[in-house]
Amino acid sequence: KMAVAAGAAAAAGLWSEVNRCGQNGDFARALKSVNKILQINKDDVTALQCKVVCLIQNGNFKEALGVINTHTKVLTSDVIAFEKAYCEYRLNRIENALKTIQSASQQTDKLKELYGQVLYRLERYDDCLAAYRDLIRNSQDEYEEERKTNLSAVVAAQSTWEKVVPEDLGLREATYELCYNSACALIGQGKLNEAMKKLQKAEELCRQSLSEDSDVTEEDIEAELAIIHGQMAYIMQLQGRTEDALQLYNQIIKLKPTDVGLLAVIANNIITINKDQNVFDSKKKVKLTNAEGVEHKLSKKQLQAIEFNKALLAMYTNQADQCRKLSASLQSQSPEHLLPVLIQAAQLCREKQHAKAVGLLQDFADQHPANAAEIKLTMAQLKIAQGSVTKACMILRSIEELQHKPGMVSALVTMYSHEEDIDSAIEVFTQAIQWYQQYQARTNHGCSVFQPKSPVHLSLIREAANFKLKHGRKKEAISDLEELWKQNPKDVHTLAQLISAYSLVDPEKAKVLSKHLPSSDTMSLKVDVDALENSHGATYVRKKAGKLTGDNQQKEQGQGEVKKKKKKKKGKLPKNYDPKVTPDPERWLPMRERSYYRGRKKGKKKDQVGKGTQGSTTTGSSELDASRTASSPPTSPRPGSGAAVSATSNVIPPRHQKPAGAPATKKKQQQKKKKGGKGGW
Repeated sequence: KMAVAAGAAAAAGLWSEVNRCGQNGDFARALKSVNKILQINKDDVTALQCKVVCLIQNGNFKEALGVINTHTKVLTSDVIAFEKAYCEYRLNRIENALKTIQSASQQTDKLKELYGQVLYRLERYDDCLAAYRDLIRNSQDEYEEERKTNLSAVVAAQSTWEKVVPEDLGLREATYELCYNSACALIGQGKLNEAMKKLQKAEELCRQSLSEDSDVTEEDIEAELAIIHGQMAYIMQLQGRTEDALQLYNQIIKLKPTDVGLLAVIANNIITINKDQNVFDSKKKVKLTNAEGVEHKLSKKQLQAIEFNKALLAMYTNQADQCRKLSASLQSQSPEHLLPVLIQAAQLCREKQHAKAVGLLQDFADQHPANAAEIKLTMAQLKIAQGSVTKACMILRSIEELQHKPGMVSALVTMYSHEEDIDSAIEVFTQAIQWYQQYQARTNHGCSVFQPKSPVHLSLIREAANFKLKHGRKKEAISDLEELWKQNPKDVHTLAQLISAYSLVDPEKAKVLSKHLPSSDTMSLKVDVDALENSHGATYVRKKAGKLTGDNQQKEQGQGEVKKKKKKKKGKLPKNYDPKVTPDPERWLPMRERSYYRGRKKGKKKDQVGKGTQGSTTTGSSELDASRTASSPPTSPRPGSGAAVSATSNVIPPRHQKPAGAPATKKKQQQKKKKGGKGGW
């Protein structure tokens, strides 16, 4: 009895220690006291519960779950259901956590809160929304703001990943978390400008909230704002402002945020901006997407997008085996998804295996008819790239749900025209028009009353008629033109085309139809020609022809006389012109073509260079004076003149005379540069 009493006294002291440490938040010390209590009584339920709580508070979730699983007889699901589910949730065993919560006999408020978190992680957003609404409706405590934030996060996820139009929850956006979630919901709807304004408001609220705490530094504020700035950069990227987005992304990375999910998303977005450029930077960024724990931070669609971009990056960096491996893995995870097979086909095309790529796409189209349209469009593009336009047309025409679309009809007609296959092009028009006729018959339920055709239907008929007329198929265009005129009898242009077509086939019919044309009086344009010619924008104004009075006639005659009296200006003569000397009749001919040209004297000056001292000459200055030497007369008479000039004449012809005071031209001599220095004195 004394030993039992001593043990009870020791246990009481230990419980006091546990209580005191728990109130102080010292769970490590509390755990030591709990372990001592369990040494006294290993099956103490309260002590085991306290141990599990201490381990959870210290972050030892795996050890806490081990204690629960070891003492299942004592710690039943009714006693420890929340702690077990929470440990499983924190260890990312989400499915197990859901089973634990659902197996609990009593759904406490704590379990309902955890249940909402588990549903969010499982991406069961409809059930999650209902759970949080129930919690907000039936709870009244200090955590109401957090529940509303979680509710807005669910709505944002629905808008982003499921493209569900969010309902107005009537939440007052008083915190930056609520503003941020509202912005995410707007991004999911494509309202980017409104979303940017919400994010700017969220940034302002965040700064105000954190600046009130004196212990928070500017670095802490920037770290908290990182996720808001990341979403801003994403909006910029969607708006095409890639340079601004890239700059903001890199600023966030420099801050080195601890959120691996945020870093992975930013790195992925930078890779999408780089595409096939700057692959070295992309290979560095892709490492951030492989960080530990990323798979638990992002949604399935985010993780899938990252894997797609990894496969594309492998293709751009010529890692063919890696690209095939990644795309095959993606295809096994999502067999119905288009991107994996498109990436494989693109890789085959880079390897010049176009036929194999087309075969791969054809197999996928056969296995997944729902996605066949997009695959066949890609196949047609590959055929066009190979130059097989006719085969591409056959593939496009096999897409039944797109045969009647104006874009498809236009593409097929253009391609057939390029191949000069007019019959096939007309057949495409005919099939599309028939589809609309059948559609109209179905919608009218066989009603015989005249129904106007849709604008698309009429547009196809008109394009078909114009195409046939352009290629000389007027007989075939008649039915289309008649249909158009029937729809709009006031359309003069269509009537004119119809008359033109009938004029070659049935002239009598053309005459009958021509009576429906409006008269020339109704079609004449009432335009004031004079006002039009005299307008500000007229480039040519016709002068009015009017009768001239006697005074005007005299003025006109007088002006004419003045004009007749005008003489040409005398040409300028040379300054040294001598009227007594007969000009040289060959002065207008080039020197080489004149009869007295003797050619240039060669070698005379060359022989004289370098003789004597600098500045001296070998001949007298009198010998070089041209004024003292008589010009030698030509030996033969000049053509075109009856008599030759006298041999004793020493006058230089005017064309050869130099003006007085004109400096003699000197020939420029090229100076060779010396090696290693500048030429000169």
